[in-house]
Amino acid sequence: AVRLVESGGGSVQAGESLRLSCTASGFDFADTAKAWYRQAPGNECELVSSITSDGRTDYLDSVKGRFTIAQDTAKNTMSLQMNSLKPEDTAVYYCAASSQYPCSRLIPTDYNYWGQGTQVTVSS
Repeated sequence: AVRLVESGGGSVQAGESLRLSCTASGFDFADTAKAWYRQAPGNECELVSSITSDGRTDYLDSVKGRFTIAQDTAKNTMSLQMNSLKPEDTAVYYCAASSQYPCSRLIPTDYNYWGQGTQVTVSS
């Protein structure tokens, strides 16, 4: 079965770190454009970071310098290292992958695989 499964969310204090992981199965994860999205209550889904199959990365301005996206295609995994977390980073984080489009910064409907989401809560 085709699956994306996130892990690593949790509750932390401002300034602390979390590392999210996304594990894929059932499709060629290496040959996809990938991304992390997040959605806070009452807000739209927001592209946090993306990475192409050849490793080009892109970040939301508010997370630049704090978050790092990476992929390990041999292990079918993707990660998001989140440092210096802020309360405004609180959201459900989703990993996504697109087997249809090679670019970074795709819109949500361009990603055809999604995980179930993992909650990140940052308190001040």
